Amino acid sequence: MKISVVTVCFNSAKTIGRTLESFFGQDHAAKELVVVDGGSKDETLEIVCSFPADGVVVISEPDHGIYDAMNKGLAAFSGDAVGFLNSDDRFKDAQTLSAVAATLAHNDIAFGDLDFVRCHETREVVRRWRTAAWRKGGFRHGWMPAHPTFYCRRAVIEAVGPFDLRYRVAADYDHMLRAMELHDFRAAPVGHVMVEMLHGGESTSGLKSHLHHNLEALDSRRRWLGAGAVDYALFAKPLRKLPQLMARLRA
Repeated sequence: MKISVVTVCFNSAKTIGRTLESFFGQDHAAKELVVVDGGSKDETLEIVCSFPADGVVVISEPDHGIYDAMNKGLAAFSGDAVGFLNSDDRFKDAQTLSAVAATLAHNDIAFGDLDFVRCHETREVVRRWRTAAWRKGGFRHGWMPAHPTFYCRRAVIEAVGPFDLRYRVAADYDHMLRAMELHDFRAAPVGHVMVEMLHGGESTSGLKSHLHHNLEALDSRRRWLGAGAVDYALFAKPLRKLPQLMARLRA
């Protein structure tokens, strides 16, 4: 199974080298990297071009935001399955894509666990995202997988379509909801930590962004699941994060 990994970047010279090292260090041979650059003015493209060119697609042009760039990646990938790796994140270990391929051998969607780290040099874990087992209707109750761990077969993308650009910070949430709640695709956990995510990314930094994400996610549930002005997930989702934060305090 050929797995495509899409990395969206813009002026990411400080971090993208480690991200690409973690991709090229994967022991899964059948893989493709799609880099979608928004027209960086720093050394991002030079760093990208310093890695092997075989199996790499590079798109560099202005975009209309991160989800527009991610849609370009969906239009360009050639693999049997696809997922996203942020330009300041990295795979947890060299076996991540092999584990994804093994899970997708019998499923349409794979997802896993994620660690938020303060910085990649020390790999100090700030929070641990552990995803519970999937059940239909889970998004109504605050369930969601970490998007950097979400991989799906091409048939899923063909059925669900692109990211909805009406959402600024929660189009990934909306995309996963549509894939898992509106269709009968088989979904299963990979079973271990897949990604180390740098704390403070586009959808994780600041209270204002957090509130904006929750409101956009609520709008998505209203559209697709018939949620009301408020719903259970609006309160359950923050509560699900408490064990993650408490584990960090006890560490």
